[in-house]
Amino acid sequence: MFIGHFTERPYQDPDSGYFGATGLPIKDLSLSNEIYDPILGSALYNRYLDEKVYAEEMGFDGLMLNEHHSTPFCMGGAMNVEASILARITKKAKIVLLGNILPIWDDPLWLVEQLAMIDMISKGRLVSGWVRGTGRESVSHNAPPAYNWERFQEAHDFIVKAWSEPGPFRWEGKHYQYRYVNPWMRPYQKPHPQIMLPGVVSRDSIVWAAKQRIPYIMLATQLEPTRQSFQVYHDTAKEEGYEAGSQNFGYLWKVHVDETEELAEEVARKFVQGPSNPFLAGNEGTANPALLKLPGLTSRRRVLPTANVATANRGGQLSRSFEEQVEDYTIISGTPKTVIPKIRHVLEYLRPGSVFFWDGDGAMTHDDQMRSLRLMGEEVIPAVREIADELELRSPFEVSPKTGEPIGETSEEAAVPTGD
Repeated sequence: MFIGHFTERPYQDPDSGYFGATGLPIKDLSLSNEIYDPILGSALYNRYLDEKVYAEEMGFDGLMLNEHHSTPFCMGGAMNVEASILARITKKAKIVLLGNILPIWDDPLWLVEQLAMIDMISKGRLVSGWVRGTGRESVSHNAPPAYNWERFQEAHDFIVKAWSEPGPFRWEGKHYQYRYVNPWMRPYQKPHPQIMLPGVVSRDSIVWAAKQRIPYIMLATQLEPTRQSFQVYHDTAKEEGYEAGSQNFGYLWKVHVDETEELAEEVARKFVQGPSNPFLAGNEGTANPALLKLPGLTSRRRVLPTANVATANRGGQLSRSFEEQVEDYTIISGTPKTVIPKIRHVLEYLRPGSVFFWDGDGAMTHDDQMRSLRLMGEEVIPAVREIADELELRSPFEVSPKTGEPIGETSEEAAVPTGD
């Protein structure tokens, strides 16, 4: 099993008026950056990097980063910069980008170069994920929403070719044209880093991932709709002539561990505080309906079973309470003794080969996160590995998601396999 750590890296400013479960709601692209304090932002960036380094020390296999734009709930507007820093200051953990928003890149050759450099500096620890982005990203980066899906697929194909095949070559696509493609940097991993696709709503995306045999990571959704959505991948895989296994699936959800049950609940309630986040059930604030209905961005018919739950709040009211999320396992909190059986339940129900524990978010402090990371490393991660071995849950770094065959060990000096 592959075990990763994640946080949105929120901009935490209790004096802003937009902080806390009862604070002013944040409506997409309506909040001026006039209230932004670079001194506070600097401290937060360094705090989140310190926590990632400690997560590696505590035994996490992966350090997950994501990217959103023009919003205080995620400071990762230039996620590749964070990844570049982690590539140099960490030693073992994979740097998992879930992910770069392909349709907003007018020049994906820059992305080819940036990610290859990260992979080389980290000596083959990059995991490169793609996302299509939301209306927020399309508007803030002036990307045509009607071509979102086309640009996504063409950029993916171009990046993989530029990573995998010697140049120079021409590329004459619908959305991207290059007379000369010959990047003077190539990934450390051969033929290229492992690619993952995270998602929540789009049926097209999960079907595409299954056809490409790319691991699909479901992001913080309820268990039964998630299992039903994974079945779409299984069914597509059968149509494509192969059987998907645990190596093809991953799951992100909110897990906090603490020293006592009382402290764990007190801190876990901070998940639904902090700056409102449309992806954090219970603290979504008010969504901008115009951004949810951009023409051509996402099909309203080809959606997954997770869609109804994921977008339940889109009228501006908070959706599921903290108590409801605890009851349905989308928030797990407690001491190691009580958390481990709950994690087992999720693993048995969904059978993912990769898991990402979402922690240190909302209004949580640095101390809150560091306590949880320590207890994760001391007690939870070893227990989760034992459970995964018992359930035969294999990651895409143990079993190739493309061939279903075990991946052999290589030395650091040799070409690092990606599972392809």
